[in-house]
Amino acid sequence: MGKGAGCVPSKRRPPAVGTENSSGVENAPVAREERSVEVKKEAVNAAPPRAEVKLKIFIVFYSMYGHVESLARRMKKGVEGIDGVEGLLYRVPETLPLEVLEMMKAPAKAEDVPLVSAAELVEADGILFGFPTRFGSMAAQMKAFFDSTGQMWKEQKLAGKPAGFFVSTGTQGGGQETTAWTAITQLAHHGMLFVPVGYTFGSNMFSLEEIRGGSPYGAGTFAGDGSRVASELELDFAEHQGKYMASIVKKMASL
Repeated sequence: MGKGAGCVPSKRRPPAVGTENSSGVENAPVAREERSVEVKKEAVNAAPPRAEVKLKIFIVFYSMYGHVESLARRMKKGVEGIDGVEGLLYRVPETLPLEVLEMMKAPAKAEDVPLVSAAELVEADGILFGFPTRFGSMAAQMKAFFDSTGQMWKEQKLAGKPAGFFVSTGTQGGGQETTAWTAITQLAHHGMLFVPVGYTFGSNMFSLEEIRGGSPYGAGTFAGDGSRVASELELDFAEHQGKYMASIVKKMASL
């Protein structure tokens, strides 16, 4: 017995293990483990569903008169024809001053396509590069962009990343193949994986019924004197390449 009106409980008395109901019958206690499981179930049921994480294919291009851009937009449609893959359009920075572009009658760039930096390429699961030809190889604007990837090369941030090309030329013999072929050196130094479209476009690769840009290296179009626009067959080729690239990237991601 301690001092004061209270009593000290006996240390020998076992702790209460249940509660009594209104009839005086003791209820069985709920095990801690069972309560823990119930709480966890409630937490899982209350948690919001996880957002779907899509693979990203960057479609990075330079287009002076819009020919390459038309292929890029159709290519995005092809990329997104594969479940779980998203196509994102990006433009490389212009290197010519505005007054020169005006003299060349180059239209203003579309505002819905943002510029891309070299560092952003790391975020892509695959990249499709598009550019017009200049004497059988890529335009200086695209070359300047590749030249800006030096730090990425130093750290090998792009090694193992799949990539492909699409092009535009002024004439049939103006570099539909060589423009893409000579660009492979950029990928090789980064350790990137070149993904050609090959002859997966089927019978359309062999058709001689109409003039068509594109090659086993990638989709393409002819600009002519600048007034020609990409034909529906050339746009179909671009859409096919986008879908083909997306399927390859998806397969690689599942390995």
